[in-house]
Amino acid sequence: MSELRLFNTLTRDKDLFIPLHPGEVKMYSCGPTVYNHPHIGNLRTFLWSDVLRRYLEFRGLRVTQIMNITDVEDKIIRNANAAGQDIHTYTAPYIEAFHTALRELRVRPADSYPRATEYIPQMLALVKTLDERGHTYVADGSTYFRVSTLPGYGKLSKIELDASTEYGRIESDEYEKESARDFVLWKAKKEGEPSWQAAIGEGRPGWHLECSAMSMDLLGETFDIHTGAVDLIFPHHENEIAQSEGATGKPFVRFWIHGEHLNIDQQKMSKSLGNIYTLAEIKEMNYEPLALRYALLSVPHRTKLNFTTQSLDDAKSALARIDSFLLRVKELSASGPHGAKESDGHAGELIGRFLIDFEAAMDDDLNTAGALGALFTLIRDGNIAMDAGRISAADAEGIHAALMKVDPVLDIFPKRDENLDAEIEELIAQRNAARKARNFAESDRIRDLLLSKDILLEDTPGGTRWRKK
Repeated sequence: MSELRLFNTLTRDKDLFIPLHPGEVKMYSCGPTVYNHPHIGNLRTFLWSDVLRRYLEFRGLRVTQIMNITDVEDKIIRNANAAGQDIHTYTAPYIEAFHTALRELRVRPADSYPRATEYIPQMLALVKTLDERGHTYVADGSTYFRVSTLPGYGKLSKIELDASTEYGRIESDEYEKESARDFVLWKAKKEGEPSWQAAIGEGRPGWHLECSAMSMDLLGETFDIHTGAVDLIFPHHENEIAQSEGATGKPFVRFWIHGEHLNIDQQKMSKSLGNIYTLAEIKEMNYEPLALRYALLSVPHRTKLNFTTQSLDDAKSALARIDSFLLRVKELSASGPHGAKESDGHAGELIGRFLIDFEAAMDDDLNTAGALGALFTLIRDGNIAMDAGRISAADAEGIHAALMKVDPVLDIFPKRDENLDAEIEELIAQRNAARKARNFAESDRIRDLLLSKDILLEDTPGGTRWRKK
């Protein structure tokens, strides 16, 4: 197995990944802010973070992944007030929608989903530590982090900050503070906002504080990987580093992994353009979640993805090719040694090259496009070899085993429902019987019935195969 290299935003290079503790990886992923349903841009970030975790496990590492849920912040408060609800009532359906979307996209659950409102004591303890180390000040009842007290601020984003920069104004709001560079840790209570009692004054946490408190509490003061989208590099992740390293004096995160944005038809997603899609809307367009998963993985995470309906159509076609190949391989594997020559070693070459190319692509900064390329090279060459009779039943079993080895990483192989399988197989048996009896009207009726259920039939010398449309 080759070496795994990941592009580290901190170093701006593809660094060799070696975990801090042998055999174990601690990983934190920035999760959703639950003021609305997650859109497909959000889902892309959550998806590739999960694939990173899966590939680390494929390499034999034990991974602990934490993903936060931001359930208190400005948009949530504003929307909840407009709806006449408290923030817990308002965010509940969006939290459920987030988990549902991840399940449908086959994103495996993180080990923990801490919520901001559950971590107020830890956040206040972090502010107290920062205060004791001389990093804070109070203005108009709010507590701020004084950036000038931390040498090296800006090392992640590589931004040179001074009070006149536009970047410095990103954190500016209605609260008074000494410098536009500084950022709020604890916001003083305001009318109409949820608040918590604290020694530093009643109020609520700033946005950045939760991730530092949660990650260090659950993963330790220094951990391996922090993931998120590129728009979080500054100011959010830069400020996480400041808070965390300001409190501990230790390196916070060793690898910062960021994913690029997703555009829709060459345009940035925006409400004004009406091009923000949720998973539910993709399904309403008659695309399965698996097609979206494939489309999102077809472009590596650090490459901007231009999302179109054509990309979903291409994904459907690709998934159909995968499904047909899997069926053909399983059929040949179950047929015994008849109908194919004894193995001449060709299948072993195909399998070996596939696994090497797959791992080389994934080791190169999680290149999912390259990994899919390796898969389709196997499908093309495997079909050619089967057509030529060069694949025995044992060979087919070996190909199937190789496919199942990589399946846990990308998880794009169609899954079949056993109850549905039995129902379809019974209808296929009835159709075959009708054809044998030359009752073509009944045979066509059953085919059309299956087609109405989005089941396509393919008659082959080895029998009738079926797949979802």
